[in-house]
Amino acid sequence: MKDYQEKFLKLAIESGAFKLGDFTLKSGRKSPYFFNAASFLEHGHLNQLAEVMAEKINDSEISFDMIFGPAYKGILLGSILATKLNKPVCFNRKEEKDHGEGGSLIGAKPEGRVLIVDDVISSGLAIREALEILKPYDVEIAGVLVTLDRQEKGQKSDLMASAELKLEGIDVFKIISLDGLLDAGNIISEDDIGRIKDYREQFRGKDA
Repeated sequence: MKDYQEKFLKLAIESGAFKLGDFTLKSGRKSPYFFNAASFLEHGHLNQLAEVMAEKINDSEISFDMIFGPAYKGILLGSILATKLNKPVCFNRKEEKDHGEGGSLIGAKPEGRVLIVDDVISSGLAIREALEILKPYDVEIAGVLVTLDRQEKGQKSDLMASAELKLEGIDVFKIISLDGLLDAGNIISEDDIGRIKDYREQFRGKDA
């Protein structure tokens, strides 16, 4: 596990963004862990979080011109990262505005190489929605940055969502993955590691 990954996981646990226990996900699946990036707002850890994301970008040598943060968690993460790196940013409204300046996007006009920033990738649905939003614009997708890749099956096959997107030419960069959690024995208890391993056996998607 790299230093920025360990730093992120400790920060997520301390802020309550990463929780261990018994959780029912939106999909109906029972999960031994839950991640909610909004919890970072409650503990004043936004600068540290932005630093971790910036370290991941440097480590992966991601080249991009601007950031797109899909509503809602991507607005938070995209904005703090854009502030850290002095990059333009835009994000979408869930509902298109029909008064004032109108439209569904707020911020810089999408152009050049765009990095999509979100909290988690599970089935990949939210990322695909972001790609559709950006489709009318003259942009190149530099990749997708997520804090956590749950490595679950995607929308179109038994492949994990990030592997599906990779086959379509979209690179997914993650700070930590489901597999990575199993290397966190110095942070997560042996019992919880075992439960995460059992969950992985049931729901992990296949590699490309």
